[in-house]
Amino acid sequence: MAAYKLLIKASAGKELERLGTKSDRLRIVDRIQALVHDPRPHGCEMLAGYADRFRIRQGNYRVVYLVDDQRREVTIFKIGDRKDIYR
Repeated sequence: MAAYKLLIKASAGKELERLGTKSDRLRIVDRIQALVHDPRPHGCEMLAGYADRFRIRQGNYRVVYLVDDQRREVTIFKIGDRKDIYR
């Protein structure tokens, strides 16, 4: 299976920089990098109302992303605490 290209919106990058501790950020980055090989890992959930948007959990944090199978791209939209991410 060929790898997907990973794109991160600038706003998501800034959200990642503001998150908790350095170890939290590193775990989230590892989880995001794994999406290149498997964009729909075990535990991901499709967001209601969308056919191509998913979310993965990493502790108290959530990563919302879009999968484009035609272009083989994964675009990270939002990264944040579970209580704030869906607002």
